[in-house]
Amino acid sequence: MSFARAMTPALQSMVDACLPGATLVEARPFHIDDAELHDDGTTKGAGYGEPLRLRVRERDGRESTLVFHTASPDVFGHDRRADRAAEMLLAWDTFAEVPRHVEALDVGALRRDGAGLLSLRDAGEFYLVTRYAPGRLYADELRRVARDAVATPDDLRHAEALARYLAVLHAEGLDGPARYVRAARDLVGSGEGIFGIIDGYPGDVPGAPPARLEALERAAVAWRWRLKSRTARLRRTHGDFHPFNVVLDDAGEPVLLDASRGCAGDPADDVCCMAINYVFFAVEHPAAWARAMGPLWRRFWHTYLDATGDAALLEVAAPFLAWRGLVVCNPAWYPRVSAEARDRVLGFVERALASPRFDPDDAEALFP
Repeated sequence: MSFARAMTPALQSMVDACLPGATLVEARPFHIDDAELHDDGTTKGAGYGEPLRLRVRERDGRESTLVFHTASPDVFGHDRRADRAAEMLLAWDTFAEVPRHVEALDVGALRRDGAGLLSLRDAGEFYLVTRYAPGRLYADELRRVARDAVATPDDLRHAEALARYLAVLHAEGLDGPARYVRAARDLVGSGEGIFGIIDGYPGDVPGAPPARLEALERAAVAWRWRLKSRTARLRRTHGDFHPFNVVLDDAGEPVLLDASRGCAGDPADDVCCMAINYVFFAVEHPAAWARAMGPLWRRFWHTYLDATGDAALLEVAAPFLAWRGLVVCNPAWYPRVSAEARDRVLGFVERALASPRFDPDDAEALFP
């Protein structure tokens, strides 16, 4: 049975809701280029979905035509279901703002069981409900370690537990080279990536003048081209593995919050996201490096690399380290960072970007 025929009852319900009293006469595929094939190379061969043409008889007897749009996965930023939902919602929000644009009558989703449609035309912002994770925020532990300038055996054990958690998570290899390329593109060019984070800097941030940020951005673009050939590194990731997204339960084991960005990419993303915080929490408390943050930094890196054997991670770490360094230096996220601390972190990531291979021991130079 064709998709159009299978969906006829649901489509009739949608038509009735949009055009009360109207009847669906016919539903058939609306091909990408409905004209006859051209021999001059102008026939369109790809689109972002396979719409249906709906012939409708309205209450007064007039016939009209509607188009039922769906979106298909592709490598143009629509590989995630959330991307495709965003495309439809953006169309609903904007079509009416364009003069002489076709009217959007409804927006919604196909039910998972294929039995009908769920309209979202009356929806506003979306929401998500999760369970609550009791425990201690890992960021609070790092604050205490930096303040006391000493890492206890439990603190070291927690850093090791986080590294081991990532080693297990990253053991799951994923298929799809395009997913890795997407992750590398998002790293640099997305609103939450390097371009977006840099755009969030005011023009007068001490230690981060526009010229410095532009140079960092250019270096990151060069790194994207180095990453694109590393598609075999695609793994399951958390996507936002920082101390404010980790809760330690009563046994000191991590509970994770807010997995992000498709949960697929390079393991260096998660590793650098957490690791940069051992440096960041120390730059305002330099005395804490020798006996506190430095040991945590080394324990985290050594545990992860020993558990995974992924020495190649150090060959791709630099742009991920730069991304996360730019986040912690951005006053929108951390408004109380001093100019000196910001300068030191950005200098650290600049040196990483300039090197073909990151060496975790380079962090020692920040705390002579």
